[in-house]
Amino acid sequence: MAIVDKEFGEIKIRKNKLARSVKLSVGVDGSLRASIPYYSPEFAVRRLVNGSRDEIRKMLATHNAKNSYQDGDLIGKTHTLFLRKFSGEEIKISNEGNQILVQIPQELAFENQLVQSEVRKTVSKILRKQAKAYLPRRIDFLAEKYGFSFEKLRFSHTGTRWGSCSSSGTISLNIALMNLPHHLIDYVIIHELCHTRQMNHSSKFWQEVEKYCPDYKTCVKEIKQFSPSI
Repeated sequence: MAIVDKEFGEIKIRKNKLARSVKLSVGVDGSLRASIPYYSPEFAVRRLVNGSRDEIRKMLATHNAKNSYQDGDLIGKTHTLFLRKFSGEEIKISNEGNQILVQIPQELAFENQLVQSEVRKTVSKILRKQAKAYLPRRIDFLAEKYGFSFEKLRFSHTGTRWGSCSSSGTISLNIALMNLPHHLIDYVIIHELCHTRQMNHSSKFWQEVEKYCPDYKTCVKEIKQFSPSI
């Protein structure tokens, strides 16, 4: 369920039986999301948006300041982002070869919330495609090399974690891993594989990680320079 606002674009709506009021938040992809009481109509969201535009702009600006895409950004391992102004009236995004071309109307800034939200949608699709092509082969290689086994692999984009491992042995890897250098991708994969043996972050767990990634402490520091959000 969703509505479309002329300024903020698509706003996804989730009904929550425990919610007592309409609440807005910014998703990891930069889009607006609304949580509403189960029996509330969608116009309750429109009413809140129309009455809170200044607050929403500030909320989105804070998010975009941390996660704003710029002309020339590298997207994953294969693509480059190009932002251009043109004479059209609507945002136009095309993906040819390894180039993502974003064309926006003259009156819009590249930092505009709607522009950034549309860019993130495209970036997410491309990173997911890259992740599906690379990560299964890489985790299978490392698991076989070091004698690990896991139940299955799934792809996620939580915006807060690079990966996770469930008690059943399902490993989830964030598609934003494709923005990391290869040695840090390997570190995250090894980290999650080690959780199939130690479901915690005890000293035994880190000893396990060190067996297969001797410089893991350097990786832990280095990965803090990157964000798992898109």
